[in-house]
Amino acid sequence: MKSTLSLTVNGVTRDDVVPDNLLLVDYLRDKAGLTGTKIGCDGGECGACTVLIDGRPRHACLTLAATCQNAKVETVDGLSRDGRLTAIQRGFHEKLGSQCGFCTPGMIMASEALLRRNPDPSEADIRDALAANICRCTGYVKIIEAVQFAARERTA
Repeated sequence: MKSTLSLTVNGVTRDDVVPDNLLLVDYLRDKAGLTGTKIGCDGGECGACTVLIDGRPRHACLTLAATCQNAKVETVDGLSRDGRLTAIQRGFHEKLGSQCGFCTPGMIMASEALLRRNPDPSEADIRDALAANICRCTGYVKIIEAVQFAARERTA
C-alpha cells in the first residue's frame, strides 16, 4: 500500500506518496535527494544513517518513513546555513574527526543532538551519546575532541 507522507525535512515541508514499507533512509536518499545520510549496515548497528527526528537521534535504516508523519526530520545535508559550517561540522574538520568520512554524517547528527540537550558534555557524556555510532577507522579520540571543540565554540 501507499500513503501520503507529510513532514518537514531540513526546514522544507514535503508531501510525498510513498510505500508504507519504505525506510526513512531510502526516502531521504531516493525521494528527497539528500545523500548525506549514509547506508552502512542496513541493520541499525553502525549509526551512519543517524538523523534527528523531532530533535532526537534515530537510525534512518530502522525507521519507516510512514512513522515520520508530521515530524521534523533533520539530516546532515541541512545543518549548514548560507554555506557556513556549524560548530560541530567545523569541529570534525579542524580536529580531524573524519577519517574515511563514511560514519561522519551519523556522528555529526548524534553529536548535534547531544549538544542541543547538553551544551557542556563531559567525555563520558560524549561517549554515551555516540555509543550507537561505529567508526571503523579511528580510536574515537579525534571524534571526541571534535565534539569538545564544538561545545566550546557554541558557548563562546
